[in-house]
Amino acid sequence: MQIYWFLCIIYIFMSWLPNARESQFGQTIGKIVEPFFAPFRQIIPPIGMIDISPIVALIALRFAMDGVRYLFSMFM
Repeated sequence: MQIYWFLCIIYIFMSWLPNARESQFGQTIGKIVEPFFAPFRQIIPPIGMIDISPIVALIALRFAMDGVRYLFSMFM
């Protein structure tokens, strides 16, 4: 899950670089993380030109990771 977290961060930072998401590397990461971001984009509209849905998605992913980590610590 930690690797997925970093892929999401990289994909978000790639939006700041011109044509970075259109590269082969950017498209590959996009195929991995866009299915996770899509439901959040449907719920949360952009504010002006800023899309905050990836931030909310990362917060949700962090809560899920912490929850799974807590569950494993209970049973181990």
